[in-house]
Amino acid sequence: MLLRLLILQITAGGNTLTIAANPAASGTTVFLDFADTTWSSSSITARGALIYKSATGNPAIAVIDFGEDKQTSSADFVIQFPTADKTNALIRID
Repeated sequence: MLLRLLILQITAGGNTLTIAANPAASGTTVFLDFADTTWSSSSITARGALIYKSATGNPAIAVIDFGEDKQTSSADFVIQFPTADKTNALIRID
């Protein structure tokens, strides 16, 4: 499955996400971890992002609200994903 991360103010499809480790489980919770992703030398203002499956219809997987605008000006824009565990992972199924 190809998942992509789209910063809402960027066009052209966003970055392809890399699964950092196979899905893991802790008790009854299964979670997924992604490698951090970077837009190099970018000038971006973003309030959120969308993870979607790159396939027919591009269905959404998760919407991320940064809580405030995040900005870069001719610098790397990096999204650091949280710790992959049953409490913090971005995508968890319980």
